[in-house]
Amino acid sequence: MSVQKRELYSSPNGDKWFLSGDPATGNVFIRHEANIPSGGHVTEMDIATFLSSGQRNPEHQALLSPWNVAQG
Repeated sequence: MSVQKRELYSSPNGDKWFLSGDPATGNVFIRHEANIPSGGHVTEMDIATFLSSGQRNPEHQALLSPWNVAQG
């Protein structure tokens, strides 16, 4: 089974953040897809690492919004 993902936030410069999960393992993580001009790199990190940066950018706020928590 493939990894599932739901878009959390898309920045004005084209970067995208997804709440992702692997049904086979039960792992849930954040996937960041950089825009093409920045190289288009994909980064995956666990949620604790994503939130531990201390920043509260729009992508962090999107993850923590009550709507996203309720949509689970």
